[in-house]
Amino acid sequence: MYINPEWRLLTIGDGDLSFSTSLWNNYKPQHLTATVFDDKQSLTAKYGDEYYQQLVHSGCQVLSGFDVTDQQSWGELKRNQYDVVIFQFPLIPAFGSEQEFKLQCNNFSINTLNRRLLRINLLNCFQYFLAENGAKLAFITSKDVKPYRQWNVEDALTLGTDIHFIGKVDFNINQFPGYKIRNVDRDKHVKSTQGITYIYSTELDDNIKDRPKAIKSQGKSCSICRTGVFYTDLDEKIHLASKKHLQMLQFEQQWLSYLQQEDHQDNK
Repeated sequence: MYINPEWRLLTIGDGDLSFSTSLWNNYKPQHLTATVFDDKQSLTAKYGDEYYQQLVHSGCQVLSGFDVTDQQSWGELKRNQYDVVIFQFPLIPAFGSEQEFKLQCNNFSINTLNRRLLRINLLNCFQYFLAENGAKLAFITSKDVKPYRQWNVEDALTLGTDIHFIGKVDFNINQFPGYKIRNVDRDKHVKSTQGITYIYSTELDDNIKDRPKAIKSQGKSCSICRTGVFYTDLDEKIHLASKKHLQMLQFEQQWLSYLQQEDHQDNK
């Protein structure tokens, strides 16, 4: 992940705030606002407030109880003031009960709900968070293992928008000393196995150093499964009939159904 010290950074849902603290200590960005989903009391109960205090004493803005999908929770966040928004290893919180699960899912799978979280994050990045005169970049770091790789973050999240997936880079946790990747709702650490940072922008020009380019496969491949190239028609046929592909196809159909529902509600 490339970090320009001249950037104004916003981190979304930064668990115990260790990532934001590492950003500040090691890259000294022009400005840093760090947000956490938990309220201050829950944050302290789970992780302590060491990183919170470090950031506050360094002059960084820290917002707790911040839900990227709910504008009412954004509090004192200044709008359209940032160059880059970073969301590390996002995952919807666990459900508290079967009733809550049924209410939230509303005929959609958890796969769709995680995609929804990331899509709303991106939409809000470019509408409310990113400055018009800035780098205008959104970073999402995720894992290349199930269930994360089943979200089709390269293609599905930006359908019907002017946001572009522009490339990806391997996430190297050694660039961020002290960063502890956390499980959602728990205080255990999570391995950064095969972490990848996906980069999005509404701009397609090459305006930052080391900006990655989206690479298109040569030959036949399956974009939703990220599988291929298929060297023979038989290889492609076998893949299209596989359990893996059929499951991903179901996820894509659920996602398109969700988008159609959202579009219908927006047009009311």
